[in-house]
Amino acid sequence: MPTSFNLTHLLLISAAYLLVLFGIAWLTERGAMPRALVRHPLVYTLSLGVYASAWAFYGAVGLAYQYGYGFLAIYLGLSGAFLLAPVLLYPLLRLTRTYQLSSLADLFAFRFRSTWAGTLTTVFMLIAVLPLLALQIQSIADSVAIITREPTHAYVALIFCALITLFTILFGARQIATRERHEGLVIAIAFESLIKLCAMTAVGLYALYGVFGGPAELEQWLLQNQTALSTLHTPLQEGPWRTLLLVFFAAAITMPHMFHMAFTENLNPRALVTASWGLPLFLLLMSLAVPPILWSGLKLGVATSPQYFTLGLGMQVGHPWLTLAAFIGGLSAASGLVIIVTLALSGMVLNHVVLPLYQPPAEGNIYRWLKWTRRGLIAAIIAASYGFYLLIGAGQDLSHLGTVSFVATLQFLPGALSVLYWPTANRLGFISGLLAGAGVWILTMLLPLVGNLPGFYLPLLDMVYVLDDTSWHIAAIASLATNVLVFTLVSLFSQPSSEEQSAAEACAVDNVRRPQRRELVAASPQEFAAELAKPLGARTAQREVEQALHDLQLPFDEQRPYALRRLRDRIEANLSGLMGPSVAQDIVENFLPYKAGDETYVTEDIHFIESRLEDYQSRLTGLAAELDALRRYHRQTLQELPMGVCSLAQDQEILMWNRAMEMLTGIEAQLVVGSRLGTLPEPWCGLLTTFIDAPDEHLHKQRLALDGQTRWLNLHKAAIDEPLAPGSSGLVLLVEDLTETQLLEDRLIHSERLASIGRLAAGVAHEIGNPVTGIACLAQNLREERESDAEISEVSQQIIEQTKRITRIVQSLMSFAHAGGLQQAREPVCLAEVTREAISLLSLNRDYDVQYFNLCDPQHWVEGDPQRLAQVLINLLSNARDASPPGGAIRVRSEAGEHTVELMVEDEGSGIPKSIVDRLFEPFFTTKDPGKGTGLGLALVYSIIEEHYGEISIDSPADPRHQRGTRIRITLPRHGGPTAAENP
Repeated sequence: MPTSFNLTHLLLISAAYLLVLFGIAWLTERGAMPRALVRHPLVYTLSLGVYASAWAFYGAVGLAYQYGYGFLAIYLGLSGAFLLAPVLLYPLLRLTRTYQLSSLADLFAFRFRSTWAGTLTTVFMLIAVLPLLALQIQSIADSVAIITREPTHAYVALIFCALITLFTILFGARQIATRERHEGLVIAIAFESLIKLCAMTAVGLYALYGVFGGPAELEQWLLQNQTALSTLHTPLQEGPWRTLLLVFFAAAITMPHMFHMAFTENLNPRALVTASWGLPLFLLLMSLAVPPILWSGLKLGVATSPQYFTLGLGMQVGHPWLTLAAFIGGLSAASGLVIIVTLALSGMVLNHVVLPLYQPPAEGNIYRWLKWTRRGLIAAIIAASYGFYLLIGAGQDLSHLGTVSFVATLQFLPGALSVLYWPTANRLGFISGLLAGAGVWILTMLLPLVGNLPGFYLPLLDMVYVLDDTSWHIAAIASLATNVLVFTLVSLFSQPSSEEQSAAEACAVDNVRRPQRRELVAASPQEFAAELAKPLGARTAQREVEQALHDLQLPFDEQRPYALRRLRDRIEANLSGLMGPSVAQDIVENFLPYKAGDETYVTEDIHFIESRLEDYQSRLTGLAAELDALRRYHRQTLQELPMGVCSLAQDQEILMWNRAMEMLTGIEAQLVVGSRLGTLPEPWCGLLTTFIDAPDEHLHKQRLALDGQTRWLNLHKAAIDEPLAPGSSGLVLLVEDLTETQLLEDRLIHSERLASIGRLAAGVAHEIGNPVTGIACLAQNLREERESDAEISEVSQQIIEQTKRITRIVQSLMSFAHAGGLQQAREPVCLAEVTREAISLLSLNRDYDVQYFNLCDPQHWVEGDPQRLAQVLINLLSNARDASPPGGAIRVRSEAGEHTVELMVEDEGSGIPKSIVDRLFEPFFTTKDPGKGTGLGLALVYSIIEEHYGEISIDSPADPRHQRGTRIRITLPRHGGPTAAENP
């Protein structure tokens, strides 16, 4: 039956399909796709379906024809690797994200600190995947030939290579300078996986229901054709399916397209958890269609080879739509793999072959040079694949090509496992093992493939090796065994370098350590940019430093040694993602070196350990989780301790700065942790440095002037061993703030001194009374005896008046001195009279230039103790006097209500800040200088008014217009009845 499609149709369909893929990627990168969809774990899982290339789409049926149920190894091997994600894939993902490792060559170059390790991996990987890329080209060319019923033409493959080159460049080499993951690429590959699954499922369902009529009819046919079942079971006992399992298990991390999609293009690390079961489910659904397609092809006698039964089934039954679905599915499988593999390989060749040989000049645009170089490499790799396709011819079996390629990448499995689980492995062992294994593979698999050799003689083993369906697994096991043996022996009998040991610690699965806390030569990000400008150019260096600062959320004026070490590591990681770890390491080591004198003091970076433990919290179990909980408890104890704690390393780098220290100094921990003690602002730098140099371990009541105030501190220090640095002694400083206690002590002492003066004044006043009385008696006698002498009589009268005045003053002083006790008796009190006595007492002090105005109404009487109320007025008037400017006026007036009398004391001072009004009546709170006030006066006033069942309030400013003055209002119970009027 003639087909409905010709060559032109198929080329247009292919171009349209690739254009749809590009449109999906372009819309995603422009933000047209919902963010939740782009980062959904299902999208990541489907993108890993790039593993199911044309070999899996077409070749799986041919593999089932050859190896029976052994074809399931294609899916089971990879599924096993993803089921072991917590111990295999997740640690690799952590490494690649932390150190910006974008390929397997980057991983080996970083782990073994060797440019040769990365270069050798790149070259061998390029050779290894050429058969796989040629397989994809051949599958498209064969598909077109089968559908058009014309012989396979090389120009068909050439057109496909040209189209796929264009779209690969558009997909992945447009924004190399940003180094961001290609969200558009991920969602496009996920879309391709859906197309493959739908196409495979459609063909499988038609085979089951269209060809056999359903499961029951299929079972009947199998009973009648026992050979079909026996061919599926027999290879499980005899065939190399165990080797297939190992090969495809390794493919999860050793194939460049799987490494790229699983690690480099991972948008959400948690998505790997979903992929650990989602990808096996996807592969299971793909594999379910293989047996029905195989059996239907055998039943119908499809003219194609078994590997193309998926495509030939639709042509055999005359359904163009089924043929088209199979063709698009095969195109999707082939194009997806070619795009991802060439993207991954171009980055590897750029980083590990081109850049070690030639680095772009600093004067040019490095980003542009990298982008165009990578574009050229993409075209070169696809051209090499096309050349390899022409070299081996168009008649190769797809499953055979795929097997050769997958066995080659199996040689990287020992190195990948050693990265995580063999810290003593070294670069010499890895390179030797890889060369040995690759040599065996080239000899036993690649050369027979290229030369079309059926076999060759092995003189050492005195046997003839034949490359066929029964012997390829021998070559696979032999190459892997040689690799492992040489790798192990060389690593055991050679020593790793210090750089390798450091990298091995960073790569270990249980690693929570980080080497060397040392000081850099460059002391600021500006110096970083200046040094990096030498190899990268000023613009590129500035951009890299700014990007690293943005990633770490650090300010551009950062100068802490700890933060600068993190900045250096981040710059190296970013350059690794841009230019490969070898080149990045050389640039950073040469232009951002550590100080040479630091070799005498090297220890672990405790800050990095803390951050790593925080990251590991959710994954710690058992004793590790309990120890981490204990660490957190002790750290929280130190953080919440109501005493300043500062922990110092031997080089005086600040390791801890708790919350009490933040409150005491006003310096946040994030600004000083990781910096040197000498960078602290004054006066703290001088205080702590002097104390550290002093021989005493304790200093008590150290005075410190801070913000115009005096603070008293107790300082303590103790030597402690630094963690992870045996023999290195650090210091822990404790700073206790005694300011409040010292002020309280001073106020109590001052209060006691005033009380003593009060008692002394009372005694003096009592003693003065006797001589004053005598003087008054003598003056009175003198006046009576000399009544005739007018002058003497006048002088005597003046003496008597002055003695009376002295008596009144002494009595007022005595009354005030004895007013400290609580008086239970209440009597009518005239506010005007009490105010007059208080004013007369305060007027004795001539040091103050103020005027008192007694504006109280003599008719306003209250119930209370006159002496204690006088004490209230004296305290209020003295405070008003102290606050008044020279020549100021102080007014006391009263206003009567029905049941209360309001007494107001008002001055013309500067007023009271609103922030302290609520604290004025607290004991020992004062705004006066030390020694000029106790802070007890207003507290005593408040207590006396409260005893009189009154209220007190403050209005400040009293004059809102001029924003000055203070008015204190006292409300007291009013005394009523005739007594008030009759009282003199």
